[in-house]
Amino acid sequence: MNERKLKFGLPKGSLQDAAIAKLAKAGWNIQVSSRSYVPYVDDDELVIRLIRAQEISRYVEHGYLDCGITGHDWVQENGSDVHEVGEFLFSKATRQPARWVLAVPEASSFRTVHDLEGKIIATELVATTKRYLAAHGVTAKVEFSWGATEVKPPVLADAIVEVTETGSSLRANKLKIIDTVIESNTQLIVNTSSWKDAEKRHKLEDLRMLLDGAIAALGKVGLMLNVHKDCLKAVLQVLPALKRPTISHLSDEEWLAVNTILDESTVRDIIPRLKQAGGQGIVEYPLNKIVM
Repeated sequence: MNERKLKFGLPKGSLQDAAIAKLAKAGWNIQVSSRSYVPYVDDDELVIRLIRAQEISRYVEHGYLDCGITGHDWVQENGSDVHEVGEFLFSKATRQPARWVLAVPEASSFRTVHDLEGKIIATELVATTKRYLAAHGVTAKVEFSWGATEVKPPVLADAIVEVTETGSSLRANKLKIIDTVIESNTQLIVNTSSWKDAEKRHKLEDLRMLLDGAIAALGKVGLMLNVHKDCLKAVLQVLPALKRPTISHLSDEEWLAVNTILDESTVRDIIPRLKQAGGQGIVEYPLNKIVM
């Protein structure tokens, strides 16, 4: 393999589809085969590897990968010495950070972490949980959980530390949250030596910029319309803009073209008002990237 190629780790599992979708909007077409952990990418300067998010930071630290997308939680859990290039909010369910929370049975008497002295806590995030307990001066047994962690209390564990975005799975299993252990966003991380390599760093900075643009475009659409100059003031009063709308003259000097960016959720209310204010030829179009 050409050592000048950037070895890029993508998270296999729950973040895989979201990461590939955002990279597609950023400009990279990635195609995954069910029989290979090396997806196709339409960029001769990249080699993609599919690896579990829990392991990516270790492989980046040790140089098997130049960079990768993984959660801040796993960087902390592994204690990996990597350079964190960018933070991206594209979780599965929301655009909020994921939280690893300390949860206990709703019917239990546990109210704070201090109530778990001498108890059993099940989690996949063992090292981070141990550090959290030590910071609170609590001694408890932390057991690694291979999955289905929510069903373990109260028989197999007294409490759990589990990741949540909405809390719905915890509530469904009659668990209540008593504290947040760590918040985590998805990050682009880089091997420290690769970051010092001028050629690789240039590629990584381009990739970060375009990913930032793809994330910024989430939930946004473009809107363009024509308006007679006498109606321009009324139209502008309707439009909330990312900055200021772009206004340009048409071949007929009495008419202007207005182009702006809006939250997609507001468009259904704004388009009728624009029409009433004198807008014509109104076109809504999707956005892949917004690069500031």
